[in-house]
Amino acid sequence: MLHKRLNRFIRNPKKALFTLALPTVIAMVVQTMYNVVDTAFVGRLGVEAIAALTFAFPVFFIIIALNQGLNVGMSAKISQFIGAKNKTAAENVAVHGLLISLAVGLFLSVLSLVFLKTIFVFLGASGEVLGLSISYMQIILLGSVVAFPAFMFHGIFTSQGDTKTSMKIQVSSLILNIVLDPIFIFVFGLGVRGAAIATALAWLFSLLLSVYYLKKKSHLDINLKVFDFSPWIVKKIIFIGAPASLLMLLISAYVLVLNKVMVYFSNAHVAAVGIAFRLENVAIMPVVGGSIALLTLVGMFYGARRYDLVKKTIFYGLKVGILFTLAGSLIIFIFAELFLRIFTTDASLIALGANFVRIDVWVLPVLAVATLINRSMQGLGTGLPGLVINIVRVLAVSIPLTLIFVFVLGFGYLSAAWADVIGGSVAAVVAVTWIVLKLKKLHLLNSDSL
Repeated sequence: MLHKRLNRFIRNPKKALFTLALPTVIAMVVQTMYNVVDTAFVGRLGVEAIAALTFAFPVFFIIIALNQGLNVGMSAKISQFIGAKNKTAAENVAVHGLLISLAVGLFLSVLSLVFLKTIFVFLGASGEVLGLSISYMQIILLGSVVAFPAFMFHGIFTSQGDTKTSMKIQVSSLILNIVLDPIFIFVFGLGVRGAAIATALAWLFSLLLSVYYLKKKSHLDINLKVFDFSPWIVKKIIFIGAPASLLMLLISAYVLVLNKVMVYFSNAHVAAVGIAFRLENVAIMPVVGGSIALLTLVGMFYGARRYDLVKKTIFYGLKVGILFTLAGSLIIFIFAELFLRIFTTDASLIALGANFVRIDVWVLPVLAVATLINRSMQGLGTGLPGLVINIVRVLAVSIPLTLIFVFVLGFGYLSAAWADVIGGSVAAVVAVTWIVLKLKKLHLLNSDSL
């Protein structure tokens, strides 16, 4: 069955990209919507509650970042082994990925809970906002023990080319989260803690549903009987995935710095920029989902030594991604206030957030280029380019420019949005240069093999 699916993808890679991408896009939007849904409900509790979730978001993002890295490392190797028609090796990689994710989830929960207050104080949270941030993240971090393996199961389905099952699981768990949020927040009167409990329970449901579908839908046999410990597999998962994790941690670090900068203006600025980023995260998720589909196809074609299809698929994915984000940026630019009302009814927050997002939203097209190229390189078995591209974006350009604009030149909070757009544009140029050079090498390799 796996071989038939691979052959079908080879016959029509463009159709395959959309076939894989649509369910993956829905699944990725859903994954991001956990925090967005929490913010939408908690936003009704006031500015302090929104600010608390804004401070918590970078820490929340660390969970996603580490899990994403492991997922990428595991999925890339599974896809390559499927492309090479080595089912046993693909199954062994999947079990390795699940066990590593469980260990990391446990370690992260214990370590983060110990230093949680210190982290939020360092970020600038204080008073009521500090207490709310801690109470939210304590529960989220405990829930990450089930979130890690749950998300890895999604990667196992996706790397087989079965994105529909992953989508069903993600959508079902989000619906549960939406139902539970108002019950725990308002009916039980738990406020911010209630939002965290609802999310953790949704993750648990996602894990249980994944185990159920694994027995019914997976073409890979995932159990301890196929597990054959291999330091090489562990190394490969980490080698490919670590840069992906560090990449997302860089983004988290950027948000941390941005929160510190916004505190300089007021808590209202923290909250306003926080909801602006929530909106942008939802807008970019279709591209992120499509990039995962691209990773799967590139990995399969690379494993099958079809380098011609690797190039064709990457450039087609880039064209679609750029067109989609340009359209999305224009829509958000026009209807910014309307979208921000999803998160709050506070007119001053909406005004601050709308002014920020109308500038920062134009980072999405260039971010799409960097993201799609990054995933393509991961599908080719290397995660380093994505890390370097985002080091350029975040550490070399966006953060220094933000600090210079605000604290040296005395510009307002909107200058941080301009710094982000400039940083994203520079990163996109680096990404395009890198993938062109990589594809030239593959062309030479393909020529040598003829």
